[in-house]
Amino acid sequence: MLAANSRMRRVLMVSPHFPPDTGAATHRVRLLAPHLTKYGWEPTVLTLEPTSYEGRLDPELMELVPTVLRVVRCRAWNPRWTRRLGFGDLGLRAFWGLYRTCVQLLNQENFDVLFITILPGYPALLGPIMHRKVGIPYVLDYQDPWVSAWGLAVGSGPNGEADLKSRASRWIATQLEPIALRHAAAITAVSAGTYEQIVARMPEIVDVPRAAIPVGGEPGDLEYLRRRPRCNPFFDPTDGLFHLCYVGTLLPLGFETLRAVLKAVRLLRDRKPDIYRLLRLHFFGTSNQTTADAPCRVVPLAREIGVDESVTEVAYRIDYLDALTVQCQASAILLMGSSEPHYTASKLYPALLAQRPILAVFHTASSVIEVLQKRSTTANIVIYDGKIRPESQCPKIYEQLSAVIALKSAPIPIVEEDALAGFSCQSLARDLGAIFDRIFLNGAAS
Repeated sequence: MLAANSRMRRVLMVSPHFPPDTGAATHRVRLLAPHLTKYGWEPTVLTLEPTSYEGRLDPELMELVPTVLRVVRCRAWNPRWTRRLGFGDLGLRAFWGLYRTCVQLLNQENFDVLFITILPGYPALLGPIMHRKVGIPYVLDYQDPWVSAWGLAVGSGPNGEADLKSRASRWIATQLEPIALRHAAAITAVSAGTYEQIVARMPEIVDVPRAAIPVGGEPGDLEYLRRRPRCNPFFDPTDGLFHLCYVGTLLPLGFETLRAVLKAVRLLRDRKPDIYRLLRLHFFGTSNQTTADAPCRVVPLAREIGVDESVTEVAYRIDYLDALTVQCQASAILLMGSSEPHYTASKLYPALLAQRPILAVFHTASSVIEVLQKRSTTANIVIYDGKIRPESQCPKIYEQLSAVIALKSAPIPIVEEDALAGFSCQSLARDLGAIFDRIFLNGAAS
């Protein structure tokens, strides 16, 4: 906590995604910023005007942003004409507006640290630019890798293959990321695996302070839902069926895990048909698109495997509060990983706060496994790795799925608040504040 005689230090937090935008990245700064004042840091959020976003907006998300949080907005270039030039990336479209507003704020006011969250990646270049202009130290925060399997193993080509555009995007990222990182005062990421990959590519930054700060859970969001309950238009939680729900994008490298889960469902169909008839497997927001005509990704595969009668899919990204409602009313929650070891699920902590049983199928190196093993007594976990592929684990997934369904008639052990305390947004903001303190003190000592 802030000592009585300490000066409130100030951080400028650059986040292109922010409410009322409905993208997953909109919540990173929304969740952390309001708690920083408890640890001696006054945040100002620099983001975009709502007209800058292409996707659907959710005005109610603004109800989750404290009115005392200062938010400064600027405009991005209109995608209607940038797409005619061949690009629609929000980071590119927003860069000039973020740059101008950043310069104005840093010239007119005193800030101690600049914090920039990724993705999109291009705004990370504001760090070295502002460091050179005004000498401010900056932190790069990785929600997702800037250089990843995109453009290498997967991309925007047919069947999710890497095409010329995705390969070019990756090549540009490999050239720009070192520039952005070279003078960073610290690196934060949602998992240690995310920044370890960066250090492996750039050993010269091995001495840069780093911290894993997951996307935590905010009990206040669930309290908001309790005060303003929402109708669940997707399923009836009181109909006697078992509703197993997955919420989130289905990444190209996650299809192998999905196939394994659906084949386990087929085993349930063949071995326990009475239980299978009760199962409804719901997928929400699998396409990461916001339009109602987003193509289904799960149903075609479920049809191929022969379990489509038990599967429903809402491919477009549903609103955040609807997603929380779905998780709280689900009979159980499905969490799935990908073949990327560093992958962590942003829905993990809301799922834990929802106090529902969990079926988790992840790479053994994912931070999700460690968290679930330590924090939840209601998680049924199946792991795989580079040698043990997901599909070879179908019998184990079947066993754990059967065990989760059996919990429907048994008391559900509740996840204790103390077990979740280390992953509440307030606790994570404390960790981020400690990184800012370290940077500030190092600057004062130099």
